[in-house]
Amino acid sequence: MADQALRKAPLAGRHGGSAGAHVTPAAPATRLSLRAGADALDALSAAFGLQLPTRPKGSASANGRHALWLGPDEWLLIDENGADLMGIASGVSALHSATDVSHRNTAVLVSGPDAAGAVASGCPLDIGNAVFPVGAAARTVLGKIEIVLFRSGEEDYRVECWRSFSPYAFGLLAEGAEDAGL
Repeated sequence: MADQALRKAPLAGRHGGSAGAHVTPAAPATRLSLRAGADALDALSAAFGLQLPTRPKGSASANGRHALWLGPDEWLLIDENGADLMGIASGVSALHSATDVSHRNTAVLVSGPDAAGAVASGCPLDIGNAVFPVGAAARTVLGKIEIVLFRSGEEDYRVECWRSFSPYAFGLLAEGAEDAGL
């Protein structure tokens, strides 16, 4: 597992947005790319302390840990408290594949009454309340990069992206926030 405390935050010191949509770097977190068949879900869910979602755009959250459904047998797990997700996964005997991607990913948080407009300025996914309610998660694009978008609250979005693309994502979201406030 990558030691997040020793790693330089890719967006350290950045801030942006507008009065209606704040764009901020997320705090360091541990992340796990998880693949498993239906027969392993109960054991994995018990180990991680939350029920892995099995429906498109589904998520589950408990105590700062999130499981985001990305495909029929694929999840992104995020632990905001820095728990050793890989260590937890290694203790599960059910057949699965787990890869620590903490070193690869980071996140940008977008919040406020104009947050949806800021995200929508660069993302083609329909994020309206009817189709992307609180708790929805999906792999999509923002501008020219792949992201995982998680709607964590009524006016809150978490944009997961690769570290190397994070300055681009942050800039695009900050500009979208400024435009959304006009």
